Amino acid sequence: MPAENLAGRMIASYRLLERIGEGGTATVYRAEHGERGTCAMKVLRERSRKDPIAVKRFLREAGFGSRVVHDNIVRTYGFGEEEGLHYLALEWAEGEPLTDVARKDGPLDALTTGKIIEQLANGLAAAHAAGIIHRDLKPENIVYDQKTGTVKLLDFGIARDAADDPAQRLTRTGFFVGSLNYVAPEALSGELVGEAADIYSLATIAYFLLSGEHPHNGRSPREVFQQLLTQDARPLRDTLRGKRVSPPVAAAIMKSLARDPGKRHPDVQAFARDLVRAAGEDGGGGGGGESAASSTGGKGGFLGSIKSVFGKKKK
Repeated sequence: MPAENLAGRMIASYRLLERIGEGGTATVYRAEHGERGTCAMKVLRERSRKDPIAVKRFLREAGFGSRVVHDNIVRTYGFGEEEGLHYLALEWAEGEPLTDVARKDGPLDALTTGKIIEQLANGLAAAHAAGIIHRDLKPENIVYDQKTGTVKLLDFGIARDAADDPAQRLTRTGFFVGSLNYVAPEALSGELVGEAADIYSLATIAYFLLSGEHPHNGRSPREVFQQLLTQDARPLRDTLRGKRVSPPVAAAIMKSLARDPGKRHPDVQAFARDLVRAAGEDGGGGGGGESAASSTGGKGGFLGSIKSVFGKKKK
């Protein structure tokens, strides 16, 4: 059965121009709005419209995104249902997935990594202040604009409200949500995690940007799962392969990679401040450097990012 293509349709004053991404439950289109210009429009797929849980997740994502307005978070313009179509209109963010930048130009230096983490922490702090835990922080969910050096966080698809009633959860007990290479150990039990889980995930992103590797290096998902449950993260210095990073930079990251949530930084901005301060004292620390990141060809735009974001993810 051919995939549904709504290109050419008008939905709530947005004209769908072309289909640019396909996920498990939704399709993403490049769209045009009379006042906002180019936007991204996420539309729940046909088969998902008949699934009450899929609809509830979609509406929850839209609601979370609309609660936070911050320069480092892709803005939600509107959402709703029209002619049986559930839609979510989003800001079109210039740039490309941070994971592509890291793979092409990384490992990045400490100063560049600190600037990226600081921006993400500021956006996450706004989300946390609104009572939202992201739960799926990873480079694929971050758009990096090489022209301005700014980053934007997107995809609140598996976020949760800090005030959630456990009885109303959409994830079954014993199952976790998130991406295994970036998920906090406490999430593996399926418990309703808090801000500390986002702090851990942000630290894994910093670790990856500096080293090109992940804190746990199991040869299979099962092995990574077991390492997360039973082992501390590999010391950053063991993964750098000759690249210099100062002890304070490594210490800042390793602190927020503690398996015990209570031993991490108290909040995302405290982690970012610690990292940025250490990176400034370090003087950058070599590696790909800010010039390498700035030379990235940023032609992917939201198109490249959304293709990466809408790969397979755990539900």
